[in-house]
Amino acid sequence: MSTDLKTATKLAVPGKGGRRKLTYPWILLIIAGALVALSVLRAVTGTADLTSTGQFGAALSAAVPIGLAGLGGLWSERAGVVNIGLEGMMMLGSFAAGWVGWQHGPWAAALAGIIGGALGGLIHAIATVTFGVDHIVSGVAVNILALGATQYLATLWFGQEGSAAMLAGGNDKQSPPMADMPSFTVPGLSDALNSLEAHHWFLVSDLAGILGAAVTNVSWLTLLTIALFVGTFFVLWRSSFGLRLRSCGEAPISAESLGVNVYSYKYAAVLVSGALAGLGGAFLSIGVHFYQDGQTGGRGYIGLATMIFGNWRPGGVAMGAGLFGFMDAMQLRSGGPTVHALLLGLAALLAVIALLKFRAAKRTQAALSAVAAVVLIGWYFLADTVPLELVEASPYIATLLVLALSAQRLRPPKANGRPYRRGQGT
Repeated sequence: MSTDLKTATKLAVPGKGGRRKLTYPWILLIIAGALVALSVLRAVTGTADLTSTGQFGAALSAAVPIGLAGLGGLWSERAGVVNIGLEGMMMLGSFAAGWVGWQHGPWAAALAGIIGGALGGLIHAIATVTFGVDHIVSGVAVNILALGATQYLATLWFGQEGSAAMLAGGNDKQSPPMADMPSFTVPGLSDALNSLEAHHWFLVSDLAGILGAAVTNVSWLTLLTIALFVGTFFVLWRSSFGLRLRSCGEAPISAESLGVNVYSYKYAAVLVSGALAGLGGAFLSIGVHFYQDGQTGGRGYIGLATMIFGNWRPGGVAMGAGLFGFMDAMQLRSGGPTVHALLLGLAALLAVIALLKFRAAKRTQAALSAVAAVVLIGWYFLADTVPLELVEASPYIATLLVLALSAQRLRPPKANGRPYRRGQGT
């Protein structure tokens, strides 16, 4: 049956003759090129924080909840269920973690976050899979329901006069604080990399700063997230379970004709999706030691963007989460000088795009890219920093830019978002 499913899945994929496939050697080459570009930018602008351990450590922490939301969206949409309710599932996970965390500690909080997010996924699955509700409508409803439920329950459980939660420091906007989750640092290696970074050598110190972030004060949940990305790849692309699940997102009627219980796989995928988004919300609560109203801050939507940017693949989602996490970390660290330095880098990227478009005889796009590059260069030399408001909006601006630039290479699952009823193919 596996061979038949592979054939059914391939039939849904557009034929060859289009763009060149982005293989792993090319991806590694792009990463190496990005590292060299960052080193050059750091040397030219003198912005040491651009490649510092602090910046990349913050970026790694910021990337985890975004990446988990994106990975959750991948699971759901690979089974053919559009999930824009990720933001609401993150809210439920964040609230559940705050509620359980102050009473039973951070590890119980992580588990509660998974359960809270999975509950949101279950609501979405019942609405879309069982009752055939439009996926977008259901996702919006989950977001609204989660917002109202968490605010109501926070008032009831954390802000009630004389309650144990209020006496422990809670109020109607946040939970009482929970204990700290321990992190780990690789002894010896962390100090050696920090020493190399302090020399500010071209490329070497930059690489040391980036690697230092991966071995200094790293949360155990970050390691768990990496394992979940690797596990997702092997489960969805290297197992018969994953093949059946992906066939539900590509050709559900063909999958049904081969004996696959499409409903069960869609349910499983949306539940896992909610659990992952809930863990992302729990990560936010555990990181600051309490649940807070509005804590997710639209990261569920950015996670959705990473899934699209990543072309519905775990590696692409991880790269997208890293990029958005880097931008998110800058606004959290009030990185006006860093964003100012990135103006020059963005101008160089646009200049390269202008040349490529000019070679492809796309004169209008080439002219627009060249004009934008000139404007950014002028902005860089006429100002010493960028406004704080723009720094705070930088993750969302990056989201729009990246989606606009990558839109032409996207290949979503063919039956994603389409209604499915058992027996409709007979």
